[in-house]
Amino acid sequence: MPKITPGDLDKIREEIRKTTLLREGAGRAKIIVHLSTCGLAAGARTIMKALMEEIDIRGITDVLLMTSSCAGLCSREPMVTVEVKDEPPVKYVDMTPEKIKKVFEEHVLGGKIVSEYALSLGSERVG
Repeated sequence: MPKITPGDLDKIREEIRKTTLLREGAGRAKIIVHLSTCGLAAGARTIMKALMEEIDIRGITDVLLMTSSCAGLCSREPMVTVEVKDEPPVKYVDMTPEKIKKVFEEHVLGGKIVSEYALSLGSERVG
């Protein structure tokens, strides 16, 4: 069996990246629901369900709905990160099904950040 080289890993990483990054055309927006233990305890499942219903009812096909672990602010759960194509990500906190429907309508579909629910703009990631 041949060994995997660092170059092989770079190729694999790039292929995976192409399938998930919005700027590569995967969709107009990505919504990440933080489903860690603290998020689940705070009601993140109801947020996920509300988003799934909105996407289904509206027949949306170009919005990716994903899950992630803790975003590091347990006291502000449930949290959702919205990444609209070509815009910095926005972290929304203290979400309820009603609030997430407003975020979906105004930010994801309308392009306007819902500032009263937003904690931060931008990403803490490098690279």
